[in-house]
Amino acid sequence: MRKFLLSCIALTISVISHRSFAASVDTVETFSSAMNKKIKAVVVTPDNYKSQKQFPVIYLLHGHGGNYAGWIKGVPAIKDLSDQHQLIFVCPDGNVSSWYFDSPLLPEWKYETYVATELVNWIDSKYKTIKDRNGRGITGLSMGGHGALYLAIKHQDVFGIAGSMSGGVDFRPFPKNWKIAEKLGEYATHSKNWDDNTVINMVSQIKPGLKLMIDCGVDDFFYQVNEALHAVLLANKVPHDYVVKPGKHNWDYWKEAIYYQTLFMNRNFVR
Repeated sequence: MRKFLLSCIALTISVISHRSFAASVDTVETFSSAMNKKIKAVVVTPDNYKSQKQFPVIYLLHGHGGNYAGWIKGVPAIKDLSDQHQLIFVCPDGNVSSWYFDSPLLPEWKYETYVATELVNWIDSKYKTIKDRNGRGITGLSMGGHGALYLAIKHQDVFGIAGSMSGGVDFRPFPKNWKIAEKLGEYATHSKNWDDNTVINMVSQIKPGLKLMIDCGVDDFFYQVNEALHAVLLANKVPHDYVVKPGKHNWDYWKEAIYYQTLFMNRNFVR
């Protein structure tokens, strides 16, 4: 585990910026049996996808207010990252405000089941993927940062690597925000739902072997909850990389952070 400041490590980014994109971007339509509806996703495949090899996959989750197209629009350079690291990106749709859990109150909100089971199975059936936790990672920004850690901890047989960028890793300090109460109930009357579904309370469930990278800017409104998560991980002796650097809760930060997240995951994939 390491805590370090990154301010000007830009060699990889500089090299990539001079390359042209060759990856393919597809918008696919999947079906959730759990929610009985069609859901779109973006899939980015690398330039040599037609080769006979299998590829690792990074599931890349959007934040609150976003959708499946958020990452490819906000950071089109993920196409080049797909080429450079020879991996597939899958950008699911989290329905604006799902927080990627199965709501205990609303049966029509089952985004944990959709992303971690239904979508993974669909992608593995349609694409040349490494069908193993050690070839499958998940990360995201803000709500998606929480979702990535949440899904990886709850499904350690599915995801072997997880990351978070500016993640809302403890949403209990924000009981009136982001429509969380719609899915969990008001915090004052349903605190157990909140306690059971926030990442910081799930650290004891982490088993050896899950690789973690957590990244947050010091000027982010989620900085303090990320600091608290880091402290809990340390106290529980859970190995992890923890990145802190100047930055706010915005695309300027995430455009840089995704390079390091992808590098971390690529280094830990077993191909």
